[in-house]
Amino acid sequence: MKPITFAAATLALAVLGGEAAAQQRTLKDRLAGTWHLVISEVVAPDGQKSFPFGPNPAGVMMFTPDGNYAHIHVAAEVPKIANGNSLQATPEENAGIVRGSIAQFGTWTIDEEKSLLILKIVTSTFANWRGITQTRLIAKLNDDEFVNSKPDVGAGRGSATNLYKRAR
Repeated sequence: MKPITFAAATLALAVLGGEAAAQQRTLKDRLAGTWHLVISEVVAPDGQKSFPFGPNPAGVMMFTPDGNYAHIHVAAEVPKIANGNSLQATPEENAGIVRGSIAQFGTWTIDEEKSLLILKIVTSTFANWRGITQTRLIAKLNDDEFVNSKPDVGAGRGSATNLYKRAR
């Protein structure tokens, strides 16, 4: 075998082997890490779109390889507390904070066959979610973007989709 041909064959095997290895990584392995919220959208049954955390939300979703997660979404418009004391916020300030934010943590697993993210919520700022399990479809997952959707947002509001970018 000529040296150039052998080198080309070795390079081709390395490239193909690398691509195959990337394709063999599980959804769980690919999802582990930190993701920043780009947008959260709810589509009502009548097709009307809303953005519960506004057009410029801040947020993070962190997945540890051992199965723990933390999730925080905050609207850019969450009010500051005028007196500077969170324990003495006005009812209006508290209402704005509750409407514009959600936080939770718990454990996570993946159904690889169905591309489902399963969240077992330990606790949340929305107390109704304490101890429940939520399932979300992994609609897209690559090295840079993660999109999940939940077809049945509470109280019949419609379906929710969240887009995240990987933290770098």
